Amino acid sequence: MMGNRGYRRIGRRAFLGRGGALVLAATAAGEARARATDEPAGDAVRFGMVTDLHYADKEPAGTRHYRETPAKLAEAVARFRDADLAFVVELGDLIDAADSVETEARWLETIDAEFTRASRERHYVLGNHCVDTLTKDEFLGAVGQGRSYYSFDRGGLHFVVLDACFREDGRPYGRKNAHWTDANIPAEEVEWLRADLAAGEEKTIVFAHQRLDVEGSYAVNNAEEIRRVLEGSGRVAAVFQGHSHRNDYREVGGIHYATLVGMIEGSGAENNGYAVVSARPDGSLVVTGFRTQASHRWA
Repeated sequence: MMGNRGYRRIGRRAFLGRGGALVLAATAAGEARARATDEPAGDAVRFGMVTDLHYADKEPAGTRHYRETPAKLAEAVARFRDADLAFVVELGDLIDAADSVETEARWLETIDAEFTRASRERHYVLGNHCVDTLTKDEFLGAVGQGRSYYSFDRGGLHFVVLDACFREDGRPYGRKNAHWTDANIPAEEVEWLRADLAAGEEKTIVFAHQRLDVEGSYAVNNAEEIRRVLEGSGRVAAVFQGHSHRNDYREVGGIHYATLVGMIEGSGAENNGYAVVSARPDGSLVVTGFRTQASHRWA
């Protein structure tokens, strides 16, 4: 079990104040989709999430407005900074694919400069676009993260970051050597995950890019195998994922799977999407979605 060694420890723990219920309210265009009127109980840990930003300095393509991502992220960052979070997570595809290493590295530097303002502690899940031209070592080195998959503990909870950016033959993505539908968690990582979950008893939250709750193009090819490991541990409360750019929710084998909306989709602030999660050691969670992001409450 890697514990805290797999990421850059860059922040203090943040805990919630005492309070009552969370009220979710639909709002007019230009306002947040939901808001917290009172804080949950004081033993909760709070964290922020964004996914599929696809930042690139290029013209829009269909529903993707690449140059608008920094402004959308800035709104999320302001919300996160006001929320006194323990950490923030981006669930992959922080950047879009570029034709050269230099261009992709420049785009990463630009968008990460804004993301670093969100919290002193940040976690990066690798998406297929993050390592389209860049290698994993290049991406992780640029953002200061030591590993692509690892675990850590906060506030009586266990958190796991997974990496499915491997080809079927086990080779890692990089230098345009892979297709986005060929996403796999290799045997070595599966065994690490099994051992990590067997090493403790705390309720666990998992972060992934490619989906683990479905089959098909947006899914990890061996998702069924991973679900067996997660379910067999008896520890996993929820999985947060991205990749398909749309709100979705499924409960599979007693585990909550929430797919977050892609920040890249749509033009203007009203099409932004991000979330703040309050999680308690008993595994109960409240997901407060903003703008287009759905909200959830799980006991």
